[in-house]
Amino acid sequence: MTEAAGWVNKRVLITGGLGMIGSTIAGKLVPLGADVTLVDACIEPYGSNYKNLEPIRNDVRVNIADIRDKEAMKCLVKGQDVIFNLAGQVSHNDSMTDPFLDADINYIGHLNVLECLKRFNRDAVVMHAGSRLQFGRIKGIPVDESHPLRPRTPYALNKTAAENMYSYYHDVHGIRTVMFRIANPYGPRSQMKHSKYSMLNWFIRLAMEDKLLTVFGDGCQVRDYVYVDDLAEAFISASSHEACVGEVFNVGSGRGVSFKTMAETVVREVGLGRVQYVAWPEDYINVETGDYITDLTKISCVTQWAPKVELREGVRLTVEFYRENHSNYF
Repeated sequence: MTEAAGWVNKRVLITGGLGMIGSTIAGKLVPLGADVTLVDACIEPYGSNYKNLEPIRNDVRVNIADIRDKEAMKCLVKGQDVIFNLAGQVSHNDSMTDPFLDADINYIGHLNVLECLKRFNRDAVVMHAGSRLQFGRIKGIPVDESHPLRPRTPYALNKTAAENMYSYYHDVHGIRTVMFRIANPYGPRSQMKHSKYSMLNWFIRLAMEDKLLTVFGDGCQVRDYVYVDDLAEAFISASSHEACVGEVFNVGSGRGVSFKTMAETVVREVGLGRVQYVAWPEDYINVETGDYITDLTKISCVTQWAPKVELREGVRLTVEFYRENHSNYF
C-alpha cells in the first residue's frame, strides 16, 4: 500500500477489534508499525475471538469495554490518530426481535464515541461501518452512493441513522468522519457458531460437516461478496486519505454473484455438502432487497483502492483457514 510509511507509530483504536474485520485490520497495521489498541465488549453471540489475534497477540493492547460506556470510551479515544469504530449488533434478523438492543448499540453506542471525540479528541479520523442493507429495495445495479436509502429492518435503520449522525458531527463539530456502506463480507476469522452474520461463512461450515446447504427459492438473487482482506485494505486506505473525510463510500467486490452460484462454489471448494432448494417459508418475514452489486467508482477514484480477491479464491482461502482452525470457531 502506498500509505504504508504513514502508519509508523500512528495510534489506532479498533472497536469490535476481536471480530473478523477488526482483527484483520489490526493484522495489517501492526507490521506497518502502528500502535494498535483493540476494544471489544465480548458480547455473545457476536464475533469476538481471542484466536483472531494470532500472530499479533503480543503486539497489540486489548481492552474489554463497551462503546456504550461513557467513562471507558472517554479514556480510550484520547490521543488516538485513527479510530475504526466497528463495534455493533450484527444481525438484521435479531434487530427485528429486539430493536431496542440494536438501537442501543448501533446508534446510541456510536453517539457516545462521537461525543467523546468532540470533547476529548477532535483530530482523530473515525470510520463508521455501515451496510448495503441501508438502501432497502434496489432500483438498479450497480448501486452508487446516490441511491435512495429506504431501510427495511431496524438494523438497517439504525445504521442509516448512525451514518447521518457521523455526517452531522463532521459538518457541525468538525469531527473527521468517514462512512462505509459495506456489501456482504466473508472470510477467515469470522464466527461460525450461527448463521446470523455471514451466510457464506455459515455455508462453509455446513459443507465441511457434509450437511445440506438450504437455499430459499431458485437462488437467482444476486449479491456482492467482499473478501475480508480486501475490505480491511479499503478501511486502511480510506482512513489515510484526507479527501475521504466527511464522505460516504459504497464498498464491496463490484461483482455480482447469484446465491446459487455462491452455494455451489462453497460445495465445490470444500468437496463435501449438497445444495438443497426449498420454497420460501410461509412465516418468513420478507425483507428481500433485490439484486445488489456495488458501484466502486467513488472509492476507487478517491483512494485508488480496488478489490483483489475473486469469490472462488476467497472461498478457497477461507476453507483452508477453517480446516486448520475449525476447533476455535465452530
